Order: sequence, then C-alpha cells, then structure tokens
Amino acid sequence: MQVFNQTPVYRGSDFLYKTIVKLLKLNFHSWCDIMLNMKKPQFANDHIYHIYNRGVEKRNIFTNDEDHYRFIHNLFEFNDQDAVLNCAYYFNRQPTLTGLPDLKKERKPRKLLVEILIFTLMPNHFHLLVRQKKENGIVKFMQKIGTGYSNYFNKKYERVGPLFQGRFKAVLVSDDAHFIHLPYYIHSNPLDLNYGSSTSIEVEKFLENYKWSSFPDYIGQDNFPSVTSREFLLEFFGGQERYRKEMIKWIKERNDNIEKIKDITLE
Repeated sequence: MQVFNQTPVYRGSDFLYKTIVKLLKLNFHSWCDIMLNMKKPQFANDHIYHIYNRGVEKRNIFTNDEDHYRFIHNLFEFNDQDAVLNCAYYFNRQPTLTGLPDLKKERKPRKLLVEILIFTLMPNHFHLLVRQKKENGIVKFMQKIGTGYSNYFNKKYERVGPLFQGRFKAVLVSDDAHFIHLPYYIHSNPLDLNYGSSTSIEVEKFLENYKWSSFPDYIGQDNFPSVTSREFLLEFFGGQERYRKEMIKWIKERNDNIEKIKDITLE
C-alpha cells in the first residue's frame, strides 16, 4: 500500500526555503502597508487638502435642488466633533434666503472638524478644499458625509449599494501651483455645464448664478455663507473684487492652467 504524506515537501536546502518564506511574508506585509496607506492617507492639522469623489460608474449623485440642498446642509451639519442628531429633525426642505435650511431649535456652537475653504457640486461629483482642524478630522468628516448622504439618496430613490466610486480622494496642497490654481479650478468646474456662453461677461454671469458652489460667497453674494471659512483665501488673493477679476483672467487660459495641476484634479 502506498502511503501519501500530506505534508508538502520542499526539495532544496532548509535555509533557502526559510529565506524564501521570509521574503514572501515581507513582500506581503509591505503590499498590505502600501494598500492601507493608499486607502487611509495621513492627514495633518492645519494642512490644506483637495478632496473629491464622484458617483459609482460616474452616475449622477445630485438630480434636483433638494439633493443639492441636502448635501450642502450636510457639509454644515456634519462638520462638528460632537455626534450628529437625527438630521431629519433639523432639515427643512424649504431653504432660507441664504440657502441653508432653517434650524428648528437652539443648538450649541459647533466644534469644527475641518475648515471648508471652498466647495463645488457637479451632477456626478463634488470638490472640497479643506483645512484639518482636529486630529483625524478629515476622515471623521468624510465618513459622516459619505454615510449620511448615501443613506438619504438610497432611501429617496429606492436603491441599494454604494453611491460613490470608492473612498474619497484626497491630495495635499503642497506647493505654490496647487495653492494658486486650485481655488480657481474648483470654482470654474461648472463651466463644463455652460453650453453656449463664450464671452467673459456671459461666463462670469454663469458662475455668479451657479448656486451649488462657494464662488458667489467669495465675490460678496450671500449664497451659503455659513458653510465656508473664506477669510484666509480672500486675504491671500486680495479680497472679493480682486478674486473676481483674477478668476476671469484664469478662465481665459483655463486649459493651460488645469494642465499645471493635472496631478491633483479629477480630469
């Protein structure tokens, strides 16, 4: 009778076998570390990050005004170190004159996780420029945003499954080109929806009237003023009127300017 040994036999020196096993383990753990770092970037307080994400399979994640209002409300409501109460309690579908829903009762001041410097919502994606204020603040904030809005959207439209295309993307604003061009890039995103307008006046008017962005607030038109912290960037860019003028100049060479920051955009 032939007896089969169930223990695999390695034909070669024991030293070489152990060495190969160690290398395989080392490579596996290194690969795991790389994947974890890709999924969980390290965020530092007071550093600025470009954060963006889009719908799974590039599907639209904002289909009407109510969706936009809900997401922007979440940007305000979820930017708090304290736990968020039932969002439905606070949310009023009728917006105020400044865009944000009415809060139906007194609430204590928020303890910010991040400073939202800039935002723009597009039909199938969003852009944020944020500065972290609390340890692990960006991760906590984006977890609230992703979970809260996905639950709202899936319930409203009777769907299941992920809404966003994986984890949010985040890039550190680490050099002058990023810092100078990103605000204009994020605020000019709606021009991709601007069919037909070509003159500077038409383009400027279109951006002024695009409600789902912080651009109107940056040029002195109250839109969602309580959502963003604008003092830092407005001081750097020379105030509201200067920002408006420089924005129009930037748009005239928009394609070339985007090329300068293509490594940190959604293009």
